[in-house]
Amino acid sequence: MSEDHIDEQDAFEAPAPETLPLDTWHRARGARMVPFAGYLMPIQYEGIIAEHEWTRTNAGLFDVSHMGQLIVSGEGAAEALENLLPGDISALKPGRVRYSLLLNEDGGILDDLMVTNVTQEDGEPTYYLVVNGATKWDDIGHLREFLPDEIAISHLDDRALLALQGPRAAEALERVIPGIAAELSFMQAGNAKWNGVDVGVGRSGYTGEDGFELSVPAEQVEALAEALCAQDMVKPVGLGARDSLRLEAGLPLYGHDLDEETDPVTADLAFALSKKRRETGGFPGADKILHLLDHGPSAKRVGLLIDGRMAAREGAAIHAGNARIGTVTSGGFAPSVGQPIAMGYVEAGHALSGTALTIEMRGKQIAATVTDMPFVPHRYFRRNAQTAQS
Repeated sequence: MSEDHIDEQDAFEAPAPETLPLDTWHRARGARMVPFAGYLMPIQYEGIIAEHEWTRTNAGLFDVSHMGQLIVSGEGAAEALENLLPGDISALKPGRVRYSLLLNEDGGILDDLMVTNVTQEDGEPTYYLVVNGATKWDDIGHLREFLPDEIAISHLDDRALLALQGPRAAEALERVIPGIAAELSFMQAGNAKWNGVDVGVGRSGYTGEDGFELSVPAEQVEALAEALCAQDMVKPVGLGARDSLRLEAGLPLYGHDLDEETDPVTADLAFALSKKRRETGGFPGADKILHLLDHGPSAKRVGLLIDGRMAAREGAAIHAGNARIGTVTSGGFAPSVGQPIAMGYVEAGHALSGTALTIEMRGKQIAATVTDMPFVPHRYFRRNAQTAQS
């Protein structure tokens, strides 16, 4: 879901960036900081490849406090959100998380986000939204404009957000906050107490690995980060490795692979359109999107395996023979794959896995092959699946 790609040319065009609650903590650990999404963010500590490989084998701790944390509440909140999102929010049970899309009237994607039902027993309907950092102010404005006046929107700007990701994430979290990991499966959420502080915990993330996102008061985040990194399987990891991990996982990045000119079907995100909403519509751009579902889009987001060692970068032209048929939207070297990979949009007739294409980079033509995503299998923790395997 999220937009943690580092393009330093774009980053340095940003206005005076803000600092994260953990800014001093990052610097003390040798982080190289760059402006990104309005904040100074750690791009790496000891090196992107080392941090990438550590997260794939142990557990990486990411500071994602630049993301927007919102609460939407009030009677009819689910139905009000369904007027803006294509998901079946009314069917989302307390403690469940759902990926969704904020759409404009033409069906274009304004943002991708996570929605969690955090309604308390006998309380009013309440939903926790995590939105991308670069778009959060636009998202808040859009929600305030289009949600009814009786629906309250709160920006939790006094809270920080950490992401603990990797195959040993549950083990590490159990040592620090006993019991919460065992309660949750993928796309479930709950609350825990740590040192007397309320911590919101969701079992999800942006790396393709098992992991958790931890919402904590900003004044307590350094203590929690210290406690997690005191575990021998946890190291802080920067946004450089976060980008290579999400690319290997085939996860799109808002502002690069997704934008308001792109619809969910072309973006290969039709899974975010629930069965009920496909039948009833009622979300922005529904007529267009449902037509594309029935008849197919003219282009499609695909994965690309790149021959050789040259990485394909955003904006590179994709060709079939002499004809330009698409554009790369994300690319880089994939440490877990051992070669460069990319994703981009190509004409639908060239989107079949195994199709040979070429990408123009620095005046050179490099060979590429359309491939199924993810490039590296997801390893999310699903309780039923784990039980079946044991």
